[in-house]
Amino acid sequence: MSMLHHQKPKKKNTQLSQSKAGGNRVLIKVNVLGSTGPLRFLVNEEELVAAVIDTALKSYAREGRLPVLGSDLNNFLLYCSNAECHALKPWEKIGSYGVRNFVLYKKPEETTTTTTTKMGISGNKGSGNWKAWLNRKSLIYSKMISSH
Repeated sequence: MSMLHHQKPKKKNTQLSQSKAGGNRVLIKVNVLGSTGPLRFLVNEEELVAAVIDTALKSYAREGRLPVLGSDLNNFLLYCSNAECHALKPWEKIGSYGVRNFVLYKKPEETTTTTTTKMGISGNKGSGNWKAWLNRKSLIYSKMISSH
């Protein structure tokens, strides 16, 4: 009598939440100022902020969204959307903040800062507060409309 050896089926790696680097993958939302609706994609919690910005820009371009942003990640800042905090540092890990919602915006250009200052609005370049920046832009826009 021969015994048949039954091999256990090999387990598939069902832990898709673990990447090869060893961190958990999480779904994040990135709102881009000036665009409709957030971008949603999976990232590793260990990924650097710079890599997340790069992924967001590629996803944004692939979807054909407007306005066209460009692809140089050095021209953009990423903020946590639910807190008034500084711009996230490119070398920090995205998972270190414990949040999943972010705001991406293009760094203001030199001419924008000069124009803002000429209009009598404090233009603190690099102040790191995206909500204040958005309020300044709204104020400039409303002054332009009321002057015509």
